[in-house]
Amino acid sequence: MLLTREQLQERLFALHRASLELVKDVSLETLLERIASTACEQSDARYAALGVLDDDGKLKQFISVGMTEQQIKRIAHPPVGKGLIGELMDTQTPIRLKILQEHPASVGFPENHPRMVSFLGVPIRTGDKQLGQIYLTEKIDSVEFTPDDEMIIQMLAGYAATAITNARLYEQMKERDLALTRRNVDMSLLNGIASTLTSSLELDEILNKTLGLVMNYMKVEAGEIFLLEEDKNTLRMVLHRGQAAEAFWRRNIFNVGDGYPGLVAKSRQPLISRQLADDANFLRDAVVEAGFQQIACIPLLSGENLMGVMSVATRGTDPFDERNIQMLTALGAWAGLSIENARLHANARRLAVLEERDRIGMDLHDGIIQSIYGVGLALEGVRLTLSEDPDAAKGRINHAIDGLNQAIRDIRAYILDLRPRQLGAEGLLNGIKRLIAEYRANTFSEVHFTGPDSDLKDLPQTQSLTLFHICQEALANAAKHAKAKSVQVAIWTTDDRALMEIRDDGKGFDLDGMRTSIGHGLANMQTRAHAVGGDIDISSIVGEGTTILVWVPRVIKKTNA
Repeated sequence: MLLTREQLQERLFALHRASLELVKDVSLETLLERIASTACEQSDARYAALGVLDDDGKLKQFISVGMTEQQIKRIAHPPVGKGLIGELMDTQTPIRLKILQEHPASVGFPENHPRMVSFLGVPIRTGDKQLGQIYLTEKIDSVEFTPDDEMIIQMLAGYAATAITNARLYEQMKERDLALTRRNVDMSLLNGIASTLTSSLELDEILNKTLGLVMNYMKVEAGEIFLLEEDKNTLRMVLHRGQAAEAFWRRNIFNVGDGYPGLVAKSRQPLISRQLADDANFLRDAVVEAGFQQIACIPLLSGENLMGVMSVATRGTDPFDERNIQMLTALGAWAGLSIENARLHANARRLAVLEERDRIGMDLHDGIIQSIYGVGLALEGVRLTLSEDPDAAKGRINHAIDGLNQAIRDIRAYILDLRPRQLGAEGLLNGIKRLIAEYRANTFSEVHFTGPDSDLKDLPQTQSLTLFHICQEALANAAKHAKAKSVQVAIWTTDDRALMEIRDDGKGFDLDGMRTSIGHGLANMQTRAHAVGGDIDISSIVGEGTTILVWVPRVIKKTNA
């Protein structure tokens, strides 16, 4: 039955009002139901459905109106895009049928589907793209849908295309907003971790802050960190934060390959368990008994080196998503690098302490101890001359007293700044001459000195101190061990080196045997020469004497940073 002009106008107004309601709603699910309901109302159909296509043109959603939930559940399966549904998906024009079963594309209905005869199908299009279809069946009080019904539903399909497009844009905006929010959260965590890792080289502080930030990001109740020990096979828990500490500490050591920490250490890949109670690899019954449901473990890596394993556990059942795991994996690499840096810094500090101890021992040995030994030699000379020449003995005693006072001053200065007596402004040659004068005063030996043509004022202080201390040690050895009667000291220069030779006619020693038990004196000489980029050669023949030849560069060598 054709509509009168007034009836058609009334339906157009109703359609317009309905379309205004459609564009108000930007929720896609609700929108689809409203479109189907509006189609039912505008066409007097008993049943309506709305099919929505995905980007590949396949049926993605199917919303029906007119059937109860129980009727829908009884149907064997939802539409899959065959028959008339598939036919309408491939056409740009409406399909209107008095008896849908007579259409060549009709394939019937699944079991328990309501009886439907009359049919009107209209594609929902925007431009040259089909978004979906409106399906109407069973015209009420008529055997078929009319051309006016077809026109009205086509107009509704145009409104629906705009509304669906807007709803999809809104959904995309919400997804982007959610992604942006997540990205901001991720960036906040990254910034927090970066600030932590760059603001401290203390291992405990790094571990505590890192684990705290990760737990807050993951919204979990507990977290722990295992570090790999020096044997490269033992993982020991060094930190736990959060709830049920006693349950986690009950087993705090794993071997590589055992339990979740060991498996992660072996594979160097993240490991997640969403059902701890049923996971045979977990190996921590106390944690399960404490109510924890899930755990995520990640390796802490620095390049190819494994530093340890970090775990976060929760009593909740919401699964860890892929984004969280990717974020944790990235943080594991950062944390691993920071742990290695902290350890390297600690090792560097320990090495600096050891080097400082060696320097102190070397300075004490080469400086103050040698001075005191010189006083001892002088006093031995006093004992020999005391009865024969009292005046000379008295002079030697006064000289020994001066030497002891100087040693006391040196010790006091060393205690205050941990530095030996320096050359000061007297220069290398005057310092060597002073050592020779003290040697002559404290022993009965003769020293012959040959100096360079220049005063060596351009020689850097570090090189001058090196030659000064080596000469001091060599003269002490000549008096203390070699019992030399004569010593020769010579200093000369080339264009790029300053060289010094100390030769004595003392007892000498077996050089090969000495290398296996080298004393502090010879070792200090080698250390000092090498420290300034120079070298030293020590040769000795038993019964004939010892020769020490040392050279240092005349300029300080620059090293590449």
